[in-house]
Amino acid sequence: MEGNHAYSKLGEALVKGDFILTGELEPEKTCDLSHTIQEAKEMAPYVVAANVTDSPLGIVTINSMAASHIIQREADLEVIWQLTVRDVNKLGIAGMIMGGHALGLRNVLSLTGDHTALGDMPESKPVFDLDSATLVKLVREMVDTGKINGHEIEHPPKFHVGCAGNPNAEPMEAEILKIGRKAEAGAEFLQTQVVYDLERTIEFLTEIKKYKVPVLLGIFPMKSYGIAKGFDTFVPGVSVPKDILAKWKGIKTEYKTDKKMQKEAYDQANYEFFKPFIRELRKKNLLSGVHCMAVHYPRVFPKLMEIIQT
Repeated sequence: MEGNHAYSKLGEALVKGDFILTGELEPEKTCDLSHTIQEAKEMAPYVVAANVTDSPLGIVTINSMAASHIIQREADLEVIWQLTVRDVNKLGIAGMIMGGHALGLRNVLSLTGDHTALGDMPESKPVFDLDSATLVKLVREMVDTGKINGHEIEHPPKFHVGCAGNPNAEPMEAEILKIGRKAEAGAEFLQTQVVYDLERTIEFLTEIKKYKVPVLLGIFPMKSYGIAKGFDTFVPGVSVPKDILAKWKGIKTEYKTDKKMQKEAYDQANYEFFKPFIRELRKKNLLSGVHCMAVHYPRVFPKLMEIIQT
């Protein structure tokens, strides 16, 4: 991290080398964030910070910068503002970075963004003036030099900037090279896509360890069979193993008439899967934390904390 400066709780945890737990919040097509704020409040005792998504799957939602500011203010939970290069050119993004700082945001995750053709406004023109690595470089330039394109910024922004990586990518070598570009550009942390294959995850994390960027492993505890099936079908870049889908389907069938028992069974199944998974990676010194992407499932965080603390 540049000069070991910390501008946020997440930054402090990275500097100290703490094992970090982050969450994810997904504002929807609404101007009322009350449901998301409630989820943030339930999550807050357990996580260092929570990502606020930026129109995932190319589906239009409330602006992520505005949502991040409101959630942070109302829920007293530090956020990681997801910023994609899909929708805005370099000039606009530079202005957004200054605006985000003025609104009190101090963490940003640089993302490419799902293509507009995937979403509910496929006629929208994608921009991609930058890529995720050059966005990292832009943030670092503005923060570390106080300049943009060689021009002074009177009061420059202060951000920690992270990036993403996908252990499921084929070929893996190309993804590793992309992460190298992001590390060279100045990424301070990396959050991975959701993974279920332990051996592949070990291979991937071992390969990127040379970049010396703290890695937060993306996990997706699934609160129901419907969520598991939908995640497997509709989320690009990840698939849920057939044996896990079968187990979740079995829970749905076995506790069909007892929703309380069904919830408890799903929670326990998530715990039993992720506990050995995370422990093995920690034992190999391949992780700096966990990023839980299970939106609308805040009750899972006590069990995740139990895994991390034991």
